[in-house]
Formats: sequence, C-alpha cells, structure tokens
Amino acid sequence: MPTPPFRADHVGSLLRPAAVKAARKAHHDGSLDAAGLASVEDEAIRDLIAMQESVGLPVVTDGEQRRSFWHYDFMDGLTGFSVVERDPEQGVQFAGVKLRPMFPTINGKLDFPADHPHLAHFKFVADNTKVCPKISIPGPSCCHFRTDPADIAPGEYQDIEVLTADIAAAYKKAVQAFYDAGCRYLQMDDIFFAYLCDPKHRAAKQAQGQDPDWLVGRYAWMMHEAIKDRPADMVIGMHMCRGNFRSTHAATGAYDAVADAVFNQTGVDVFFMEYDTDRAGGLEPLSFLAKGKQRVLPGFITTKTAPLESLDDLKRQFDAAAKFAPLDQLGIAPQCGFASTEEGNSITEDDQKRKLELVVACAEAIWGSV
Repeated sequence: MPTPPFRADHVGSLLRPAAVKAARKAHHDGSLDAAGLASVEDEAIRDLIAMQESVGLPVVTDGEQRRSFWHYDFMDGLTGFSVVERDPEQGVQFAGVKLRPMFPTINGKLDFPADHPHLAHFKFVADNTKVCPKISIPGPSCCHFRTDPADIAPGEYQDIEVLTADIAAAYKKAVQAFYDAGCRYLQMDDIFFAYLCDPKHRAAKQAQGQDPDWLVGRYAWMMHEAIKDRPADMVIGMHMCRGNFRSTHAATGAYDAVADAVFNQTGVDVFFMEYDTDRAGGLEPLSFLAKGKQRVLPGFITTKTAPLESLDDLKRQFDAAAKFAPLDQLGIAPQCGFASTEEGNSITEDDQKRKLELVVACAEAIWGSV
C-alpha cells in the first residue's frame, strides 16, 4: 500500500451521485430508514473509491457521502456540541448565495466520544480500497471560528483560552482514536487561517472583541497541541481555502499574514493551499516553508468550474512556485473539494473525474510519479 505524503492528492469531498441525493431526501422525509440510506451510501462510496483508484490516485476518501456539510456533521458528533437550524436569513453569506442556516452551539464540556461516527466512516474506506485511505475532518480552529460567542453556554468557556484548550484536548483524543482505527493519513480542514487574511473577516472578529493576529497564533497552537504526540507513522494534512459552496467563495486575501504560523508553528506535514484564482494572492508566502520533509500541494486546479486547466500552464505555475519553495517539497491537488456541502459545486461527475485525472497526469509529468 502506498504511504503519504503523495505528489498527487485531493482534498476529499466528491459530488453526491443522484442515488445518494435521492436517498438522503427520502430519509429526511421519513420514507427511507437509516439502514436503507447507509446501503445506498455504501454502494456509492465503493463506486467512488473505484473511480479514484482507476484514475491512478494513490489515496482515496469516501467523498464525504455520509455528510451534509464538510464540518458540521463532525462537530455535531462531538460531546458538548450540537448543530441547530435557524431562520434561513441567518445563513452564512457566500458570494451571491447564503449557506443553509445551521449553527454550532456549545452546551457542555467538550470531548471526543469513542463512538464518533466518522471513525466508522474511515474504517469503511479502509476495508474497501487497495491504496491509502484518508479521512478529512474540520480542523480545531473551526470549532471556535464558526461558533458565535452567544451560542456558548458554559460559563468557563467565556474564557477563550479555556475554550480553545478544551477543543485542542478533544482533537488530541480524536487523533489517537483515528490512529487506533487504522488511520495513518488524517487531514484537517483548517480553512480559517485563510479567512483571517480577509479584511472583512478580521473586522468581524475584532467586533467580537477578538484580535485576529492572536487568533492566528492560537489556532496554530491548537493544531500543534492536537497532533504533537501522534505516532511517528501518522501523517497529518491541513487544507486551507476561502470557502466553497455551490462554486462560490466567502473570503479573499493572500496568505502573507498567516504563512509563518501555518508552516512553522502547527507541526503539520502536508499543506493543501487554494491557488486557483487571484483571490489567493501570490506565491511568495511559500518562502516561509522550512526546508525538510513538509510538503505543499498548491491548488492550481479548480473544483469550482468545469474547464480543464492545461498541463503546460500547470508546469509554468510550478516553475514559479519553485522560486519560493523547493520543487521536491511540492505536489498537486485541486484547490478544494468538489462538494463541501451535499449540494456540490456546479460541475458534472465527468468534469470531476477529468480534474482528478489531470492531478495524476501533472504529478507524473513533473515528478515522474504520484
């Protein structure tokens, strides 16, 4: 079985096939039981694993077929967390569209339960692939960034240092639990480092009485605390983007303000970085990457739109990136998942497959292997 890090990889989420969408709707409406839904999801995941293997990827995921959101489903499974639905007008604003109005709330002491559903999700992938299985979960910063202070009930959690320390401790348990389940490649989507490069998101945190630069450092500390004692044969990836809902975005801004903290304070092994538009800024922040074993996968291939990038253009972009970080410490992945929520991006399943084929072709053309 191939072992990470890889030259060719992807963030994790994949479009939900029509059968999964129909089954999830039937389950929501009460006409399909949980076992029936799981059976449809199982079949879809097996098919998607086969698709990922067929294009030559050395690593596969379940495409997050069992989730509604990339982050809220995981958070809802944590002890002390619940995700509640509210007035549609309260949904998070993306470019021209609002997210469904789901809101994480903290109602008790935070912990990672031994029966968290995502452990079984990982095991299913591991049991059905010949290559490396990976699971993507939201990073620890998500539990703070996405929770409104008004939705935090425990008095002790009014102290942000106590709250973030408990989040880190819960994630530390999660890391060990995934390892014990057989996971050797765990990815955490800590996208809010990128959000804190956006003036409007920084202003929103300041309005809540929080210093954005302090948050960057604290988020790096949380990640480091969560993963620092992981076994030596476990690789940790981290994805950063600026929002991905039905092919829209929620933030903009270059990585300059966070690059040092991300590369040098988190302890992460593999970095998935959005770089498919000018909204991500220049490649200069890659210069903060220390020489060594860490790897950056610049997302020059977009998942938001269907047109296929040219291999020659990708080679030129890697020539530019190599001016700031060693080519040997780079790889290729799309800029984000294809379906951060079950609605999915505005592309087809054929488009998705072609994008993944391009990831593999690019890796083979530049490094000679995946």
